[in-house]
Amino acid sequence: MANSETIVVTGATGQLGRLVVEQLRAAAPGAHIVALARKPESAADLAAQGVEVRAADYAKPETLAAAFAEADKVLLISSSEVGQRFPQHRNVIEAAKAAGVKLLAYTSLLRADVSPMNLAVEHRQTEDLLRTSGLPHAVLRNGWYTENYIAGLGTALEHGAVLGAAGSGRISSAARADYAAAAVAVLTAAADQAGKVYELAGDTSYTLADYAAEIARQSGKPVVYNDLPEAAYRDILLGAGLPDFLADLLAESDAKAAGGALYDAGGALGRLIGRPTTPLAASVAAALAA
Repeated sequence: MANSETIVVTGATGQLGRLVVEQLRAAAPGAHIVALARKPESAADLAAQGVEVRAADYAKPETLAAAFAEADKVLLISSSEVGQRFPQHRNVIEAAKAAGVKLLAYTSLLRADVSPMNLAVEHRQTEDLLRTSGLPHAVLRNGWYTENYIAGLGTALEHGAVLGAAGSGRISSAARADYAAAAVAVLTAAADQAGKVYELAGDTSYTLADYAAEIARQSGKPVVYNDLPEAAYRDILLGAGLPDFLADLLAESDAKAAGGALYDAGGALGRLIGRPTTPLAASVAAALAA
């Protein structure tokens, strides 16, 4: 890539966005990196590192023209507002096209075109729009983040159980940092990335029973997997204080994982980032150490 390129990262203060900006700074030290945030003050730490911070809100098209000024490449990290994602993504795509962006990379969902998960609907709509937009683009179909499960590790230790509705379905997750590295690889690639679709997932897979056993092995405490019907798991998530939409999403995703929706053996993520993806054991170890 040309060192003088301007690379814009949307959602830069989110968990994935921050990792992308951090890795971009290392991989492309000569690039002009722009971090977009709804609240620029939340990106003060990025600004202190020499990253330009611009205000942008997916839901407010009037903020996006200035946000994409002089942008060569854009990483569109999918909105966190499930149910509002497609109209928000449309605003970004239209603004990026108007700005003459040379490449937009979009973080989608593993096999979004055929996935049975409800989460895939807005990703399919966004991919369809990208295909008809005329905007040069690449699609990063991200599998599950290991952190989606690791976030509940403390509770699993406390109660001696991992709860879920995934049955014996295998999950090919990877660490969030692995998916960030994939985005950086595409944004900094010498070869043209327009038209590329990457199915990204961890090199190895596991069941939630395997996950529980790994926690038990490393912690020395008894932890088992309790498989539940989707509705029962949703009720437990609601009881734990999760909002309706998130409880629905997690329970439904688990249920679809039972049928293989989160399994992939293609190895594309490891090839793209040039190293093995982060093993489950390493993510568990890091969480226990923290």
